[in-house]
Amino acid sequence: MFFTKKRPKEIEYSSVNQEVWKKLKKNKMAMFSLFIIGFFSLVAILGYTITPDQTPFANEQHLEITTKKPGFNIDFLRVYEGERKQKKNFFKHLAFGTKNNFSSQPIYKYWTKGDSLYVEFYTGEKNNKGEIHSFKTANKNYEIKNKTFWLGTDRYGRDLLSQLMIGTRVSLSVGFISIIISLIIGLSLGAIAAYFGKWVDNLIMWLINVVWSIPTILLVIAITFALGKGFWQVFVAVGLTMWVDVARVVRGQILSLKEKEFVEAGKALGFRNSRIIIKHILPNVVGAATVITASNFATAILQEAGLSFLGIGVQPPMPSWGTMIKENYGYIILDSPYMAIIPGLAIMLLVLAFILLGSGLRQAMDVKE
Repeated sequence: MFFTKKRPKEIEYSSVNQEVWKKLKKNKMAMFSLFIIGFFSLVAILGYTITPDQTPFANEQHLEITTKKPGFNIDFLRVYEGERKQKKNFFKHLAFGTKNNFSSQPIYKYWTKGDSLYVEFYTGEKNNKGEIHSFKTANKNYEIKNKTFWLGTDRYGRDLLSQLMIGTRVSLSVGFISIIISLIIGLSLGAIAAYFGKWVDNLIMWLINVVWSIPTILLVIAITFALGKGFWQVFVAVGLTMWVDVARVVRGQILSLKEKEFVEAGKALGFRNSRIIIKHILPNVVGAATVITASNFATAILQEAGLSFLGIGVQPPMPSWGTMIKENYGYIILDSPYMAIIPGLAIMLLVLAFILLGSGLRQAMDVKE
């Protein structure tokens, strides 16, 4: 047995993972949820490279074209301040976008006469009576570009599709970082409480029960007020409220695992408690932690949207689905309800995908199945 290339434990884990994946592939709803999560993740990663508005925070505003319907099409006059081809750092542009090197103005119509180009600026009124400007056709510092707003524009004249796509980043990043924070705290406290027991377990369970008794949204709001409003503060606030579920599940799993023979063998061999917990016990609770992580991800997205809607989450001009609903919910009773419904549908779809994924993982990892 000293000449085997792979330890039996690793072979066992590999076969278990393959079996879980086979069961997961048979679950159509779980695979659909993986497709939805993958699609939103791809949009979040590509970010500004695929958005129609590639300026920072997708915040290019034109008050002349506010609250236009989906599919609205209009010409823009672009007057360049430098060279037309702007040099971009790819990774910087991917993360933060790039400021335009031109000023743009929507135009109602344009025509040429002699060696001059005449444009009439768009005013947004039915009987357009905008200013008329002329440019020499020999001048190369301007051009006319047509632009289509596939989801229309908001009350500031911003592209709703670009705002929605960049808002995907906020929701997924808040969920991802919050889950990491909750896992670090939850796994640590749950494992320590179950393994050492006695007064350590009583102290940690008292802390868990105190946090558990406080309504989640009130606790998140309190932490947000303490840390201040902002993007990074939301990560911490949401993460500090979700570790309780993880700690309770991990504690319950380890209470039964710590009586197993492999734990007693580790103690007999003189292994440190930290090694026994990290290398021998925690790998056996990964399945349960994975299932609860998927449901917590959905909770984090909802909490971030709720905080942004209340105005104490992500702050403008950074786009967020919750902020979009807050800014446009008044249009639900007017003639543009889609402005608030579209980001609401995005939240619903992503949350549903994580809930279905968690349900699929639970069924796939169920021993009875």
